[in-house]
Amino acid sequence: MKYRRFGRTGWMVSEIGYGMWGMAGWTGSDDLESKESLKKALDLGCNFFDTAWAYGDGHSEKLLGWLVRANPVRKIHVATKIPPKNLEWPSRREFKLDDCFPPDHIEQYIHSSLENLGLEHIDLIQFHTWEDSWIDDDRWAKKIDDLRRQGLIRAVGISLNRWEPWNGVRAVKSGLIDAVQVIYNIFDQNPEDELFPACAAKDVAAIARCPFDEGTLTGNLTLQTKWPEGDWRNTYFVPENLKSSVEHAEALRPLIPTGMNMAEMALRFILNNPTVGTIIPGMRKSSNVEANISAVLKGPLPEDLHAELRRHRWDRTPTEWSQ
Repeated sequence: MKYRRFGRTGWMVSEIGYGMWGMAGWTGSDDLESKESLKKALDLGCNFFDTAWAYGDGHSEKLLGWLVRANPVRKIHVATKIPPKNLEWPSRREFKLDDCFPPDHIEQYIHSSLENLGLEHIDLIQFHTWEDSWIDDDRWAKKIDDLRRQGLIRAVGISLNRWEPWNGVRAVKSGLIDAVQVIYNIFDQNPEDELFPACAAKDVAAIARCPFDEGTLTGNLTLQTKWPEGDWRNTYFVPENLKSSVEHAEALRPLIPTGMNMAEMALRFILNNPTVGTIIPGMRKSSNVEANISAVLKGPLPEDLHAELRRHRWDRTPTEWSQ
């Protein structure tokens, strides 16, 4: 495994981290399988694990806590997220701090997550939704400072709405946060416009989520793809999105080099950007863990292929289904 410096925290984190939403928010999750996958990732050098209270109302956090406690001598960077008080994803411009993250709510969920994890502190606590206008209300920052002084958290970050990387630039430039989590992949290259330069200037770590565009960039989706009832992907891949997603993925196939698949190409594309500290694909099965880590170990893509893929940028705007 190769490691990158995680912004001003100074942590050295694995180039591939572990996104844990699928262990509680998607159909087909199995705790025994999840634990095997988590242990496999740790054994292969992964040391950054990203979860959230909202992933199964703390269930995913409990799985991560199990992993940490079962491996007391190994350094595991624990990242989780505070849910917005109104439980609305994504955030909307009219939401105020009191709608989502009043100080007492922040403290309540820090303690709730610590209880789920069974740990004494959280390495990275993130706001699970964000509006840059909240920078003007410093109550959240004062509460975070208080919790940091108590030794309950080490660093703070924000998780940005889908297709809105501009909505975190003020937070990064403020110097009040240590990390920002954003969708970044072959299609979603817009964090490069403003967000990543701000991160580089302020030494803020960037976490790249959705490297496979919710599955599109695995190359496995077709117009006939369906998911079990209750699966979140049914609400995202509505017919118009599924059709467009499949078309965009198919346009990439001629570019895949011999001996490589689309998923590997997607992960390695992200490695070409030095601002990214870690990539957090969802990995529910040991086979996913092995494949993704194997891909990342091959390093960034050749520059000519990377340049060709950059032409497949797909700028999208939020809709009622994009969440």
